[in-house]
Amino acid sequence: MNLNINNKNALVCGSTAGIGKATALALAHEGANVTLIARNEDKLKAVLTELPHAENHSYIVADFSNPEVLQQKVTDFITNHHGFHILVNNTGGPAGGPIFNAKLDAFQNAFTQHLKCNHVLAQAVVPFMKDEGYGRIINVISTSVKQPLDGLGVSNTIRGAVANWSKTLANELGQFGITVNNVLPGATGTERLTEIIKNKSVKTGSTETEAANAMKQAVPAKRFAKPEELAYAITFLASACASYINGINLPVDGGRTKSL
Repeated sequence: MNLNINNKNALVCGSTAGIGKATALALAHEGANVTLIARNEDKLKAVLTELPHAENHSYIVADFSNPEVLQQKVTDFITNHHGFHILVNNTGGPAGGPIFNAKLDAFQNAFTQHLKCNHVLAQAVVPFMKDEGYGRIINVISTSVKQPLDGLGVSNTIRGAVANWSKTLANELGQFGITVNNVLPGATGTERLTEIIKNKSVKTGSTETEAANAMKQAVPAKRFAKPEELAYAITFLASACASYINGINLPVDGGRTKSL
């Protein structure tokens, strides 16, 4: 299958590790011109060297705690370089814990880093997408939008807001050849999963190995996902082949989520 994203311009958030990095690599291997975005310039430079044809790619240093500055940096890049056909919104999830104990700031910070930043990035890239008649916005969120996860109260709340923002945006932009979809990762081998396993270990009094094995047993595939497996799904949704897939939540979780 020819995904037909050669020379498409892609902006990939959180692209120095985990799912974001794997997605940047997958898109670059399919011929896309990838712009990495994250807050650590040294890590961005390191990932840039791993992409095939590094001269075709670039990066933006930005912190997702300030949506206005993020929007300005991306807008300046577009003005000075090029627009984007593909936007992958991907940001590390909020800290875990029961929702009843959550501080108000935790909700505000998560809302800013996820929904507000997704929104300003969409506003920055959509005009070019409309001009090109081609746009793909893919939001990496969580299976919690289908089935809230125990011990991730703030994340469950904010992910649901992002999913509904995304569906509304998909309805508004579909007429312009722009699709907006959500990818819902299950337990994936990233730094965040390591943190979740440590927390479960402490909470249950088990070893980290025992906690990890218990999590795997809840997945029909009996294993955790590799970041590349998420990246492949994202890359397909970014492609011309997915032109009539719009406004969906796509779980990539090995079958763990019990709802359809």
